[in-house]
Amino acid sequence: DKADPQKTAFLLRKQWTLYSVTPLYGFSTTHLRDYARLLSAFIAAEKQKGLAVEVGVELDIKVAVSSLPDLRGSDQDQAAILIQLSSRSSQKNSEEKLIWSGWFCCVYGNELSENLPEDFTCLPLFLVNGAESYTAIVGSWFQKTFDCYFRRLAISPLNLSWMAAMWTGCKVEKTTSATELIFSVSCLPQPLDISYTIHPEDAKALWDTIQKTPGEVTQEEVDVFMDCLYSHFHRHFKIHLSATSLVKVSTAVASAHCDGIIKFLQSQYLTGVLMLLTELAISQIQ
Repeated sequence: DKADPQKTAFLLRKQWTLYSVTPLYGFSTTHLRDYARLLSAFIAAEKQKGLAVEVGVELDIKVAVSSLPDLRGSDQDQAAILIQLSSRSSQKNSEEKLIWSGWFCCVYGNELSENLPEDFTCLPLFLVNGAESYTAIVGSWFQKTFDCYFRRLAISPLNLSWMAAMWTGCKVEKTTSATELIFSVSCLPQPLDISYTIHPEDAKALWDTIQKTPGEVTQEEVDVFMDCLYSHFHRHFKIHLSATSLVKVSTAVASAHCDGIIKFLQSQYLTGVLMLLTELAISQIQ
């Protein structure tokens, strides 16, 4: 069930901004080339209106739309769809440079896809790396063409604490990076962030004492995990972290920020992280 590391390596260690997307109407994977051509014409027309152009450089934008069949949870899921924009300046022999990437995916999105009429395609999670001006243009073309709607996907402190617990419990061959939780204290005149760094092996040892059934996580276990971290912190620093809000989680598996920004760090856990994000995207749509 794991994604092929070779084919998905380019998704790692980049910062992706998350969106949820309502089902696409009339979308078909057999027409990806046509979509690339139409989107390319749409971007050219938008640029004519003077949007998102570097001054004095005539950029040629090439659009590629392809399928990433590795990125799905079950056979019921749609294959992920990758959109890449590359630029080439009009000077001779100039190299193509990737300037923007976005991909739609659905990992174990059965609950949404099962009840969909036939003409709809369920790809509820959209991830973007690149300038917002291009995200807006690509998004508006998809909205016009497939009658869908995009919304930024935030991650609540509760979901961040789930991620902290679940990712802490994952076995990673080389744990070089510490587990870091960032809390925000909002009631002060100046906003204050508190960073709490835990050695990954200590965090995993703690989680292993709490988790009853391997592979299953309950809300109660997540609460106990966070409470243990809070009381340890309070013992040393006399600060009640439970009165703050969790805004960012960084582990060896991935990092996630409450603004809906994610970085994948391990290809073997890519589908697992995407499954969680697909679930969040679906709950925002429903």
